[in-house]
Amino acid sequence: MKVIFSLLMLISFVFANDATIEVIKKADTVPSIAVEDASISYDDTFRLRFFKTLIADLNVLSIFNVDRHHRIANYNDVDVLVENKDMAYVLRYKMFEDDNAALNVQVKLLQKNEEVYSKNYRVSKQDIFMFISHAIAYDINEFMGEPSVAWMKRKVIFSRIIAPMKSEIVIADYTLSYQHTILKGGFNIFPKWANKAQNAFYYTVLDTSKPTLKYVDIKSGKVKNIISSDGMMVCSDVSSDGKTLLLTMALDGQPDIYSFNTVTKKYKRLTQYSGIDVNAQFMSKNQIVFISSRLGYPNVFSKRLDTNEVEQMVYYGRSNSACSAHGNYIVYKARESSNAFSQNTFNLHLISTKTDFIRRLTAIGVNEFPRFSKDGDAIIFIKNYKGQSAIGIIRLNYNKNYLFPLKYGRVQSMDW
Repeated sequence: MKVIFSLLMLISFVFANDATIEVIKKADTVPSIAVEDASISYDDTFRLRFFKTLIADLNVLSIFNVDRHHRIANYNDVDVLVENKDMAYVLRYKMFEDDNAALNVQVKLLQKNEEVYSKNYRVSKQDIFMFISHAIAYDINEFMGEPSVAWMKRKVIFSRIIAPMKSEIVIADYTLSYQHTILKGGFNIFPKWANKAQNAFYYTVLDTSKPTLKYVDIKSGKVKNIISSDGMMVCSDVSSDGKTLLLTMALDGQPDIYSFNTVTKKYKRLTQYSGIDVNAQFMSKNQIVFISSRLGYPNVFSKRLDTNEVEQMVYYGRSNSACSAHGNYIVYKARESSNAFSQNTFNLHLISTKTDFIRRLTAIGVNEFPRFSKDGDAIIFIKNYKGQSAIGIIRLNYNKNYLFPLKYGRVQSMDW
C-alpha cells in the first residue's frame, strides 16, 4: 500500500528581486513587433505553420507586443509594409530550399526601416523547422539584451500514456511542434536526461519482475540495465556532472531516497523513515529537497547530505506531492480543493528559502510535475484540464503562462 501511495505521489533562479513576488509587465510598456513573410520555395500551408511557430516563440519571450497578422513582403524591400509602419520593430524572414533540399531562413530585424540585426539559419530537413524558429527567438532575445532563454533550444523528454499499462517515450521541442517517439512497447515511465548534452536518458520499466532503471544512448540506440528494486525504482534527478543519480527505491519494502554513483555503480541510502520519502531533487551539490509523509500527509522537506537533519520547507497546503528546486527557490504542487464528486484542483506555488512569501503560479486544473529550466528563468509543467493534457511554460519574471496541448494520450512525467 505504501508503494502504491508513493507511486501516486511521484506520478501525480535566482533573480535580482524575490521571484516569489509577482512581476507584471503591462502590455503597453513593451515594444510592438510585426512579422513579415518573404518566403519562396514552399507552399502556403508550410509557410503558415512556420509563421505561427515563430509568432508563438516571440510571444513566449514576453518582451514584445506581437502582432499576429500573417503578411507577405519582399525580402529586399527598403520599407516595411504600410500596415506595419507604426510598429517599433519588424522581423522579416525568407525561407527557401537549397540544392540539397535543406531549409534555409534569412532573417533581418528592422527598426524604423533600418536594419539593426540579421542572421542566416539552415537545417537539413524541413520537418525540424521549429528549431530554427526557436533559434531566431533566442537570438532576437539576446540582441534585445534580455536574460537568456537558452531553455528554448533544449529538448523535452516525456512519457505518454496511450492505454492501460502502455506508454511511449517521446523527445520533443518545448512547444510539442516536433515529436519523435524513441521508445514504444510496454510500460516505460519517468524518463530523465542523463546529461547536459541530452544525448542519453534514464527511464523506469515496469514490465519486468522488478521495476528496473535503464539507460539509453540515443546515438547508438544501446540500452543498459542500471539497477532494480522490489516495489519501486525511479530516477528523480541527475547531478550537473551526470555522475550522481537521486533514486527512489524500496529495497526493503519502504520507499526511501538513495544516491547512486554512475562510475562506481554503488548506492547510498540518504533517508531512513518509517513512512514515505520520494521524488528527491538537488538544491545544491550538498542539499536535496524531497517529498515525505512525515506529517501524515505529503509535504516538502530538505536535507543536507553531510548531516541527518531534515527540515520542513512548506507550510501551505496539505497534499504537496511534487517539487523542483533551483538555488533558493522551490516550486511545488499543492491540492487546492477536496471534492469527492469531481476532479480536484492542484496548483503550483513558488517559495523562497530566504523569505516567507508564497506565490501561486497556476489557477485551474491539475497542474503537476514542475521542473525549473537550467538557468531558473522558467518552469515547465504538466496541465490536465477537461480531459486534455498539455505542457505549460511559466515565465516567472513576466508573470505569464503558456500552454501547448498534446494531440493524444496523457503526459505521465517529463524532463527538460
